[in-house]
Amino acid sequence: MESTGTQSTRVLRERAEDIDLIRLVQGAREEAFATLPLRPGEPPSAALQRLADWLRREPRWRILRQDIFGVLATDAHARQVRSWRMDGSQWPVMWVEQGNGEGAPLAGVQVHALAGEGELAPVRHAGRQVGVTYEDDWARYCVLGGLLPPHRDVARKVQAAETMDLMETLLGQVGMSFTNVFRTWFYLDDILDWYDEFNDARNRFFKQHGIYDRLVPASTGIGGNNTAGAALVANLMAVVPKSDAFQLTALPSPLQCPALEYGSSFSRAVEIRVPGQQRVLVSGTASIEPGGATTHVGDVEAQVATTMEVIEAILKSRGLGWEDSVRAIAYFKHTEDQGAFERYCRSRDLPPLPVLITKNDICRDDLLFELEVDALRAE
Repeated sequence: MESTGTQSTRVLRERAEDIDLIRLVQGAREEAFATLPLRPGEPPSAALQRLADWLRREPRWRILRQDIFGVLATDAHARQVRSWRMDGSQWPVMWVEQGNGEGAPLAGVQVHALAGEGELAPVRHAGRQVGVTYEDDWARYCVLGGLLPPHRDVARKVQAAETMDLMETLLGQVGMSFTNVFRTWFYLDDILDWYDEFNDARNRFFKQHGIYDRLVPASTGIGGNNTAGAALVANLMAVVPKSDAFQLTALPSPLQCPALEYGSSFSRAVEIRVPGQQRVLVSGTASIEPGGATTHVGDVEAQVATTMEVIEAILKSRGLGWEDSVRAIAYFKHTEDQGAFERYCRSRDLPPLPVLITKNDICRDDLLFELEVDALRAE
């Protein structure tokens, strides 16, 4: 176990055999980031079983969100995910499959959880739990996951607009609005065929709701289908600060232009600072040069290197490094390219990263790799 921080606020890293667990301990409260990649030779349900075993051993954990990446092998596995339960509890589940070509095996599972003081209040829609609200000393939070458009027999652009309208409706039910959102994820089925339409729907929504006058969220927009057959599935995180002790800031990328300059409405990263901790949430990032064009077309090794350099520059600009990562997802267009990430990390002697490596289309046909990272440091 590795520990950093002060006695009152600590980040504990445990790389046990069955789970990669990073915990933030702050007084009587704990927060966990759990990454469970599927190991070579494991059946697709193994990561889910390891999650179940962990929760049985550690029943104090209450899940905020569970994300599943990859294709499950059988209908029985699919039913297990759709109706996932643990000791009568429910929580938001997002399941994203592959974005192109033959189905890839399950990449794994990531979980964000809390323990200790405070209650989690469920957010429900259409007969299922799609989110939770909770609070700490500095703010009130809402996490929504696995959001689907209400109608799936309409045009994809309409489904995107309806999904964002649903976000606003659900946030309104808990006393928030989209102006409180600081992080989003959009997984688009057949993304390369309609990403411009999605961006147009998002731009219209942001203009309608005054998002450009406030903080534009960090975001990931990536390819991937879903079990509901919808055009997209989405997650978000929102916050209402209680005082000026909670500081939320959009961050630029030192090595890239703002995404807004080429029509994509997201911030490169956001930073959260409260007494005792600092967080940086880096958006999905790819090999894009300062003018907005794709670099190293056809060269996955070079695209991985550029992406890593861009993210490292964002982290360094806030005094953080790879050693502060608490969750990451590496998206590859082609399964056969996935070794490029490990080769890069090994060549730079990077610390072990809590990462899932998945097979999903990127938002441009000539992009082969994308990475998102959350970093956390106790102060």
